[in-house]
Parts: sequence; structure tokens; C-alpha cells
Amino acid sequence: MRQRGTLQPLSASTPTTVRRALFVRDLIVPCAIGVYAHEKGKRQNVRINVDLNIASPDAPHDDRIAQVVSYADVVAGIRTLVDQGHIHLVETLAERIADLCLEDRRVDWVRVRVEKLDILAEAESVGVEIERQWVE
Repeated sequence: MRQRGTLQPLSASTPTTVRRALFVRDLIVPCAIGVYAHEKGKRQNVRINVDLNIASPDAPHDDRIAQVVSYADVVAGIRTLVDQGHIHLVETLAERIADLCLEDRRVDWVRVRVEKLDILAEAESVGVEIERQWVE
């Protein structure tokens, strides 16, 4: 039994990680997005938030980035997506980001929020949030 104030090693049968999640918060990227004429031919800032659940949180990673889902890879992938050309709907961008994240089989669930920041004067942002999950 563990006593308060003392560190004791965990037994081999005690889980050390119950859940591992990766997140990207408030990533702001310029994006060619929108269906209206005044949105065509220019970029506007969008804020992106991503939450990922890792399917095997206890998989050994040996302190090596190649062994984990990397937030740097997620951000780089998002930047590549928004640089591929004009997107009409925030829903489309959110789905593409979810697809990107779920390409890594270590990810079993993703939540993506995409917000347009400079659309309505009376609102800080407008957008969409989606969740996707592998079902086997």
C-alpha cells in the first residue's frame, strides 16, 4: 500500500497511463475559404483546435518522437491542407483535418473545431466542430 508522502514503485500490473490525448489549441492559419464572392481570391484567418485520442496509450515510446503521434506532424499536415487551394466550407476543412489525423492508426478518435474569425462584427467567431471515431 502506498503511504502519503512516500514514493513507491508501481507494481507491474498497475496501469501507469489510462489515457493519452494529443491536442492543438488555437492554431491560427490564413486560409482561402468561403462561398461568398467577397471571400474569393483572398485569405482569412481561421482558428483550428484538434483533440486526438490515442488508441494504445500504453505503447512504449522509449522517449522517441517517431514512436508517438506528433503535434508537429498534425500542425504541418493542417498547413499543407490549407495551402492546397480554396475551400468553400468550414465543414470541408474540418473533415479533411479529421481524415488527416485518422490516417495514423494510433489515433482512434478526433474532434476538430474550425472557426472563421473575421466574419461577423458581433461575434468573435463562427464555425463548426466535428467528431470522428474508428468503428471496427
